[in-house]
Amino acid sequence: MEGHPLLGNYHNQPRVWDEMFDAAGIRPAYQQFVSSIQDLSVDEMTHKDELAKKLFMSQGITFTVYSSGEGIEKIFPFDIVPRILEAAEWKHIEAGIKQRLKALNIFLKDIYNQQFIINDGIVPAKLIYSCPNFVRQMVNVNVPFDIYTHISGIDLIRDHDGTYYVLEDNLRTPSGVSYMLENRSITYRIFPDLLPKNNVRSVKDYPDLLLKNLVALANRQKSDPTVVLLTPGIYNSAYFEHTTLARLMGIELVEGSDLVVDNHRVYMKTTTGLKQVDVIYRRVDDDFIDPLVFRPDSMLGVPGIYGAYRTGHVAIVNAMGNGVADDKAVYAFVPDMIRYYLNEEPILKNVPTYQLADPDNRKLVFKNMDQMVIKRTNESGGYGMLIGSAATEKEMKAFRVAIEEDPRSFIAQPIISLSSAPCYINGVLQPRRVDLRPYALYGPEGIDIVPGGLTRVALKEGSLVVNSSQGGGSKDTWVLASPNPSAGGA
Repeated sequence: MEGHPLLGNYHNQPRVWDEMFDAAGIRPAYQQFVSSIQDLSVDEMTHKDELAKKLFMSQGITFTVYSSGEGIEKIFPFDIVPRILEAAEWKHIEAGIKQRLKALNIFLKDIYNQQFIINDGIVPAKLIYSCPNFVRQMVNVNVPFDIYTHISGIDLIRDHDGTYYVLEDNLRTPSGVSYMLENRSITYRIFPDLLPKNNVRSVKDYPDLLLKNLVALANRQKSDPTVVLLTPGIYNSAYFEHTTLARLMGIELVEGSDLVVDNHRVYMKTTTGLKQVDVIYRRVDDDFIDPLVFRPDSMLGVPGIYGAYRTGHVAIVNAMGNGVADDKAVYAFVPDMIRYYLNEEPILKNVPTYQLADPDNRKLVFKNMDQMVIKRTNESGGYGMLIGSAATEKEMKAFRVAIEEDPRSFIAQPIISLSSAPCYINGVLQPRRVDLRPYALYGPEGIDIVPGGLTRVALKEGSLVVNSSQGGGSKDTWVLASPNPSAGGA
């Protein structure tokens, strides 16, 4: 295959782990896929690439970029070459994510109740109380089944030696799962025989698992509780995902104006009158969910919904106040949480993290700024970030000033190279940097992780930023079943 025109100019970058190649050639996970596309001409591959773009366009698979106040809807870029993980590799990832989520969930219960972890000096009180996403209204609230993190997206990256690191924990309203599902269905259209041939594990159970977990949270003794998905509306960047998930689960998609609270119960307006709602999967941020308790100017939420939740008449997924656990400064303490709550060593590593509220850390980071990534602790989507190796002196100076003014709001991490994976670009395979966001569902019966996730890819050559808002795209993620040849699937 090395002589194949597709791979003519494929060069591994120095000190970068390549998902498809190692020093000996093509890695075992990719061998079956490579032998399958070996006979395809460049024209045939280009045709498949164009077909994928047309399918994304015709199905309206979009996201919205907000630049200069203007919402621009874009087709989500998709690369047709899958990212492939072996069974043993996935087993390691799955075990690490389950362990991490157990600890983070206990941490959220603890921090809003007894606060043992603060009293025992593991996490500083100041760090928690200075976090803008610590929601005081959640203190001593009884959360159904003690589950806060029902839906999580854990971002993983791989260093030059192949080691997986957790880059961040998304525990509020993680997005992107609809792209994981759409990527798989598009792959099925363009490579119909390759999924079963490669023994790829299915991702299509995600909506059913999610619905099962949501239904299990209902408080009323009913055989068919009412579950709704609360969206901020059509102008939200992830609105495509909200409509997709509601459709796949067979539940109503509602906006704040469709719901009303009466006597601490939530009702949905329907053509036949009011219908009581048992469970709300909300994609509205904490600040906007109830104008009586949080932002009074919010037009997206439902007045009184917090009271209905607090009295146990409605379940809300994810719990409010989760942002304290995915704050980038609190992230540095997750390995300590795992040791403290579970008495285990972390399976997945953290990226070394410097909190810039510490004067010694600031000194060290300012001295080595060109080798650091500096992030605001509460920004997402690739915003509020400085990559030292690509920054100008002027940009570095501006960050130094901002850090000195408000050091709690910044962390620094050494630049991790990010592994590369082959992408089909301009008629040849070219390496581009990738990360991976598996999705975990935490229900009354335990944690389920769909085998796969969203592989995001930095499509700009040399770029380390994979966010769609910053020019990134995605690929299908294949997790291979154990060698026994059972049926693969969608």
